[in-house]
Amino acid sequence: MRAPLVLGLAQPLLTSFDVVANVAAHAAAVRSAGARVVVFPEMSLTGYEFTAPPLAPHDPRLAPLVEACAATGALALAGAPVAGDDGRRHVGMLAVDGTGARVVYRKQYLGGAEPEHYAPGPGPVVLDVDGWRLGLAICKDTGVPQHAADTVSLGADGRRVDAYVAGVLETAEDAEVQPGRARRITAAHSVWVALASYAGSTGGGFDVAAGGSGLWSPDGEPVARAGTEPGEVLVVTLAD
Repeated sequence: MRAPLVLGLAQPLLTSFDVVANVAAHAAAVRSAGARVVVFPEMSLTGYEFTAPPLAPHDPRLAPLVEACAATGALALAGAPVAGDDGRRHVGMLAVDGTGARVVYRKQYLGGAEPEHYAPGPGPVVLDVDGWRLGLAICKDTGVPQHAADTVSLGADGRRVDAYVAGVLETAEDAEVQPGRARRITAAHSVWVALASYAGSTGGGFDVAAGGSGLWSPDGEPVARAGTEPGEVLVVTLAD
């Protein structure tokens, strides 16, 4: 029987364009969480800023986060703009551990003004962590039923997708959008849903972001929710 998986859902205080300060905030969240996987909001390493340059996985500014993951045995899932092989930019998710960073997922379903700046990612991704299969998503992906269906179908080989994990960003006025999406995903697919939601202020019209990171059980019940202010790391556990 596999061990439970401890997740940290982080909504740190972030500063637009300041990768060094944001990496420090990510590293502090990883060290405080004591979790195997720590999930961060959409575009967390740069802020939600369309003019932020792509962040390369080998960027030396990521070193403090790599060191924090090495010290704690954690895997961090952090948001950033990333470059594609064809020179286009994507809204990406970096997987960072004690050995370094890699681009693990690129957002498929773009919203608002994003299509003017980014290209959609190539397809769904499921990440295996200690025997737990985590389907990855970024913000608007969570509102497109086809995305969850396609992601969960990657477990059709008999290895179940256990959780749908996303970094998200909503305004305070739309704070109930993501909980509603989480409940719909659990109703359709009976998987855990974990959302790390941006708190504080960032670009793109998100003067006051919603926060409220949370975990929903496979039967749709809210297990735990964070508050609305930046600085909190919600620590939750997935168990059979």
